[in-house]
Amino acid sequence: MTTFWVLAPLMVLAALGLLFAKKAVHAALCLAVVMISLAVLYALQDAPFLFAVQIIVYTGAIMMLFLFVLMLVGVDRSDSLVETIRGQRLAAAVVGVLFAVTMSVAVGQVVVSSTIGLDAANEGGNVEGLAELLFTRYVVAFEFTAALMITAVLGAMVLAHRERLTPRRTQIDVQRQRMREYAETGRHPGNPPTPGVFARHNGVDVPALLPDGSPAEESVPDSLRKRGQERTDVDISAAQRRAREIERGDRKDEDA
Repeated sequence: MTTFWVLAPLMVLAALGLLFAKKAVHAALCLAVVMISLAVLYALQDAPFLFAVQIIVYTGAIMMLFLFVLMLVGVDRSDSLVETIRGQRLAAAVVGVLFAVTMSVAVGQVVVSSTIGLDAANEGGNVEGLAELLFTRYVVAFEFTAALMITAVLGAMVLAHRERLTPRRTQIDVQRQRMREYAETGRHPGNPPTPGVFARHNGVDVPALLPDGSPAEESVPDSLRKRGQERTDVDISAAQRRAREIERGDRKDEDA
């Protein structure tokens, strides 16, 4: 009971943070707190199977996937606050109120009722009792839920699909475009140089050096540059001198 009164306020605060957080990453972290706390409550109710599923499947896989996807989104993008569907806020409020009433009634019946039936269901073990209920009494609802989830996945794939209006670019097309850009703008057609060249540390934020010793700004990722994390205080004069020496040595060899 003590653990419940400690975790319950924490879950409520995390749920409020999920609703009012301004950044998507912070909202995802709040959701992770809610899921982990819910898993602990499952363990307190002697439900090891639901505890393991909550940690491994939801918190460990799905939630972390959401978090990594949000972290990989470009930092220059902002959330759009324009409503594309009219009345969606009102509909969401109505559905939320109905869901809250339904959950309150269900929890109230469980609390008031003196014969919950959990002891009888878990008599042979929690996993065995859960499997017996799913594949006997609630097998039809279980199958309908599985069909609903498969339909939702297919619907998401259909909504995310975009019809290709132009033919797929081949490697030859990309090469020709790079050569046209080189002829028009002078941009090198090869791959950008690796960042941190001639650096004495993990120089992902340090621009690489071109053969003439000048820094290549395009070698630093755009995300680091937009965050202001590009290193500009690195002394590259020694590397530039070394590059010039190598270039002069090559010229001497050619002259010889």
